Amino acid sequence: MAAYTCDKCGMSVNMTCGQCGQDLVHDTITTDAGSTVAVSKCPEGHGMIKSPLCCAQDMACAL
Repeated sequence: MAAYTCDKCGMSVNMTCGQCGQDLVHDTITTDAGSTVAVSKCPEGHGMIKSPLCCAQDMACAL
């Protein structure tokens, strides 16, 4: 499971897919502009979300 942690305050979250209940997995995508963005994806293909924010910054995912 992808566990995201805030580098500033230490808060941590785990996420699951609302459709199938599977643990979301950490991945990255590359935008058309060439930037890399951290995302969490459903392993069953139900979609993905951008990594969560905390303390006005992206939370980190340690794999």
